[in-house]
Amino acid sequence: MVATKDRVRIIDTTLLSEDWYVLKKTTFDFLRRDGTWQRQSRETYDRGNGATILLFNRDRRTVVLTRQFRLPAFVNGHDGMMIEAAGGLLDNASPEERIRAEAEEETGYRVQNVQKIFEAYMSPGSVTEKLHFFIAEYDASARVGHGGGLEAEGEDLEVIELTFDDALHALRRGEIVDAKTIMLLQFAALNGVLERSVS
Repeated sequence: MVATKDRVRIIDTTLLSEDWYVLKKTTFDFLRRDGTWQRQSRETYDRGNGATILLFNRDRRTVVLTRQFRLPAFVNGHDGMMIEAAGGLLDNASPEERIRAEAEEETGYRVQNVQKIFEAYMSPGSVTEKLHFFIAEYDASARVGHGGGLEAEGEDLEVIELTFDDALHALRRGEIVDAKTIMLLQFAALNGVLERSVS
């Protein structure tokens, strides 16, 4: 078995845009399974890695999500108002540190005991971003602010508290279409997060 690094030869990399994040075009040769080399060209969008978190209350069987406008979804036919779990880019912080800050900025809840559950590449065909997925329990005493995000960053989030069952129904009805949020809700459902502690 040939190691992946020995199957890829980078020929050229061109910077296409560095306005918001970094868009590059890379030409490379790829060693196919039949032993032949094939020249390919791909664009990669590098916006850094991120983290996301599902806040849940086991006693009340509730979760905290947000609703915010997303232009790319709007351009692709959605009304743009996406229901999502809190999250954001790492910005050179550790995933655990960043997700605690994002949870407080977006939802108003200060959580300390965050549990990492997995990592995933969300769109590996074109975007370099890897997301770190977390869960954490919240209660009324953890509410230290109103949330809503940072106005300076253009954020205007509505904080939504739903029963877990209502969140799952919203997923089934197609009202929750954000991938990271679907993955977190499914993880919680499959692993009984609101019924017991995850080991």
